[in-house]
Parts: sequence; structure tokens; C-alpha cells
Amino acid sequence: MKLTRRSLILAAPALLVARQAWAATDPTPRASEGPFYPVEIPSDHDSDLVRIDSLVREAGGEILQLRGEVTDTGAKPVAGAVVEIWQCDANGVYRHPGDRRPNLRDTAFQGFGRTTTNSDGSFSFRTILPVPYPGRTPHIHAKIIADGRPALTTQFYRAGYGQNDRDFLYNRMSAEERERVSMAIRPQSSNSKTQWETDIVIVLPRRG
Repeated sequence: MKLTRRSLILAAPALLVARQAWAATDPTPRASEGPFYPVEIPSDHDSDLVRIDSLVREAGGEILQLRGEVTDTGAKPVAGAVVEIWQCDANGVYRHPGDRRPNLRDTAFQGFGRTTTNSDGSFSFRTILPVPYPGRTPHIHAKIIADGRPALTTQFYRAGYGQNDRDFLYNRMSAEERERVSMAIRPQSSNSKTQWETDIVIVLPRRG
């Protein structure tokens, strides 16, 4: 069949949809674990990073409700996967002995959380809006462990944040890869406080 300019223009929307559907099945881009993964998993490592059980006050920073779904490359939900996240506090300090600014650390921020996906592959965390720290744009680390699959470690970034293009790890990715690890953050309309929400999809690689 002869392809004319008009036929290509008319076909473009369908081609775009097909490309987006194909891209959605690609595994989420891997990223460095970084130096601040916990040396020891804290005793309080639930999915609420804003409150530590032994403390009265909550962590500083703006609250972020992080919801997600873990799927395989066929878009099938992965149930029972372990999802871990970790990030710096609102002062840009990690809860880790390797961070050289312990005097600035928010002791009410859990810093690390772990949960397990539901039967539909869903999970959620209550954490804070990620902030920059020296040398890095705001991001949240994530590690996903599922039976029979290699662990996936990645980092998620605030979509459209001004410092992203100056971040050395962010710049290593293609535009398509950046899109797949970007968090579209929006305000939660039902709250009087400044709170935010986002939804992400994590696609695991094929079984080994």
C-alpha cells in the first residue's frame, strides 16, 4: 500500500497510542541504590514515613500520599511484591550514618518504609514531598522484590522540577525513560493543610 503524507497524518494518532501501549510494558528504568540505603532496617519501617511510633510529633515537610501499582511487562498486576522507599528529610538529610550533617536531621522522619502489594498490585505510602540536597534534584528511591524476578532498584523524580536537567543521574536517561520515572504531583483537594498526592506505575522485568 502506498503511503501518502495525508495517510501518515491520519494514522499518527493510532501510531501514537500503539507506541504508548508498547512503552508502558517496558520495565521501569533501573537506577543506582545510592549510598544511603539503610545499614540496618529500622524497627519502625511501615508505610507511614511521617510518623514514628515512639514520637508524638510528625515529621516536617509537606505530606505526600504516594500511591502505586506494580505490574509485569504484560501489564498484569504483581501481588505480594515487597516495595521499599527511602528519601532524605525536609532538611535534605538522610537517616543514615553516612550523611555528614546529622545535626540537621529531622528525628521525626522515618526515612525508610516497606510495604507489600495487594492482589491488584497496588501499594501506598504516606511520606513527604521530596526536596533537593547538595548535588541532587528531589527524588525518592524505590526497590521492588518479587519472587522469581531480579530486584528492581530505581528513583522517582518530581515532574517538571527546575533542577532535574542539572542532575547527573536524571541526565543519563532518555526522554522516554525520564517520563516513566516522573511523578506528576498534584494537591489533595480534600485537605486544608498543604498536602499532595501522586500515582506511579512500576513495571518489573521478566522472570529470570
